[in-house]
Amino acid sequence: MDLNLLIGSEQFAAHQGATFTRTNPLTGDVVTQAAAASAGDAVRAVEAAAQAFPAWSATGPGEKRAKLLKAAEVMEARQADFIERMVDETGATPGWAGFNVMVAASILREAASLTTQVNGEVIPSNVPDNLAMGVRVPCGVVVGIAPGTRR
Repeated sequence: MDLNLLIGSEQFAAHQGATFTRTNPLTGDVVTQAAAASAGDAVRAVEAAAQAFPAWSATGPGEKRAKLLKAAEVMEARQADFIERMVDETGATPGWAGFNVMVAASILREAASLTTQVNGEVIPSNVPDNLAMGVRVPCGVVVGIAPGTRR
């Protein structure tokens, strides 16, 4: 199985066609070959996310909730595929792999439940009998890079 980068809902090969191979730790058989993203690929992904951000941040909580619930549903529907891939790529037991799929789907459902939760925070004031209210709002795109990866 060959896996490309998914940026802005489109699949791309990594810069200069760079890839990495995942092998089954028990058999040594190649399981997947995946695109090895470069810093430039990461920038392209951040730019695509920044372009999508205004529409996503303006999306109502009900629609966000529905999308997150759908993602959990799709994940569970493909549980057998995830288990097979995890067993092949990492040598995990089917039980451990299934547990991880269940946890991931639960996290998506929890995130979905938070979209319609009323929130706000009372901030103490130095002025007697005055309170301030802080409300969280989307602020932009965040990118993370895993430490210890090859560059």
